Parts: sequence; C-alpha cells; structure tokens
Amino acid sequence: VGAPKQIPDKHLKTGHMLAKLLKGMLEPHAVKIENTKDFKSKCLNRDYCALLLKGATPQTFLKDAFKNLLTSYEDIQFASVDSATMLLIGLEEHLPEFESGKHRFVVFKKISGGMKEGDERLITSIVPMAESDSDSISYGNMSALINDAKSGKKKAKKLSSLPQVKTRTKKLEKAEKAKRDRTSNKKKEKPKTAPGGKFAENDGSKEGRKAERDRRRQEHRKNNPDFKEKTPEELAELERKRRERMNTESEKWNIGEADAPPEGEYEDEDEEEYSGFDEGNDEGYDTYEVDEADEEDDEDVMDLD
Repeated sequence: VGAPKQIPDKHLKTGHMLAKLLKGMLEPHAVKIENTKDFKSKCLNRDYCALLLKGATPQTFLKDAFKNLLTSYEDIQFASVDSATMLLIGLEEHLPEFESGKHRFVVFKKISGGMKEGDERLITSIVPMAESDSDSISYGNMSALINDAKSGKKKAKKLSSLPQVKTRTKKLEKAEKAKRDRTSNKKKEKPKTAPGGKFAENDGSKEGRKAERDRRRQEHRKNNPDFKEKTPEELAELERKRRERMNTESEKWNIGEADAPPEGEYEDEDEEEYSGFDEGNDEGYDTYEVDEADEEDDEDVMDLD
C-alpha cells in the first residue's frame, strides 16, 4: 500500500475541498498533459497509455465513455491533451490531421527491440485510431483499439524519437503540414525501378537506356490520350523499311566489284609525277631537280636526332 501521505493544509479549509481531493486521489482518472515532462513521466514511461487528443471541450457522452474505460482497463494509464492549444511534435504526422472540434485517440505501447536489429531495449510504439473511427469516436471503438493493441492484432508502429509537447503556433503548424505532405508524397511515389527491377536511373548502360526509353514512352502515352498501340504487322513493316534505309546507306560507303581495279599488277597512274629517274644518266643515279625555294625550306628544318 505504501507509506501514508500527508494532506496539505490548503485542502483542509472546508469539507468540500477535502472531499474533492480524496475523490481525485482514490478514483481512477485521466492525467492531464501540459508539457513534455508530464507526457514522458505520466504516459510514455508506462507499458500502456491511451491518449485522447481533444479538439474542443469533450461532450458529455465522451466523458462518460472515458470514465467507463478507466474502470474497465485498470492496467492502462489514460491521459488527455488539448490539441487546440498544444501540438505534439513527432506524433502529429502519424495521426489524422487536426481539425477544430474533432477528437483523436491513440494507444502507446512499450515493445521489445529498438529501431536497429538486435537491440533489446523497450521502445515506444503507437497504435492510432483510424480516421474513419475518429469521425464517430465512442466507447466501442476506443475499447476495440485498446484490445487490438494489447493482443497485437494491430501492429504497433515504432517511433524513432519521443514526441514533444509544444504550444500550437502558426509556424509549428506550417512545419507539421510540410512534414505531413512530404510523408504523403513519399507514399504516393512509385518506386523508380525499370522493368525487371534494375537500373532505376539512366546510367548509360543498356538496361539504363531501355529504362529511359520506357519512361519517355509512358510519358508520351500519358500526354496523348488518343495514342493507339501499333499492331504487330505495322511494327514489322516499320522494321522492314528501317532495314532498307540501312542497306541503302551502307551501299554508298561499301566498294563493289564494279569499282575494283582489274586483276593483274597494280599500276599507279601518277607514277611519272613522282619519279625523278633520268634515263640518260649513265651512272644509274636518280637525279632530282631541286627548287631554290625548297632549298631555303630545308635550311629551316632542325635536326632533332
């Protein structure tokens, strides 16, 4: 039971004040979260904690539902936070977006194993209520969510860091909205994989070029709704014409039999132009006529040997 506690004198002024204190101490109740320290000590450090994020003053039916939950689940800590004035950094992006007057509900659960494999420490995880259930929050769907969280029917999502309680400001709301949009766009983006699951980017390889062609082909079809796929016969005709064009171009560069010289010894038609042999020279030496301009050019040549 523990050691007896002394009631402060300020609660002993009237019987009504004493009764109110004893009722709060003895009867189960939900703790009120006002800062990060309260949130961590009163909720996150427990094995299970059910948190109600109030979008406005709770209606009577919701207060009654919460009282029934307190008596039905004595092993679970219940807490509440005013979402109209407080913002939970690190948690909002995992919950339905805040709307004034709309309540949200989430169950925190300690599970074994950290974010990394082989880590045996306990990590805080969440099982949030779906947006469709949040529209008509009641004892039934809150109780069902708690049971699913305890039994493991709904898989808990690990949090990389503990949420922080901040005063709601326009700057923080804008930052949270941008974070939520990035998360949403990331889920919508299709994985950048080529057919076969390889070479997502055009890296110059055969597969990368093929992936780039496929990507452009899809963009073209998307931008042209009236596009019709070619039949196999049309594709075969296009291929035949392509091969004809290739053969025509190759014939321009290839040397045929008609262009080849006649068989026999090769005769250079320009032989006399380059021959400087003087048939009248008895000594049998080749004689060349040297131009004076060539002689001057020879003098300018440097011997590099």
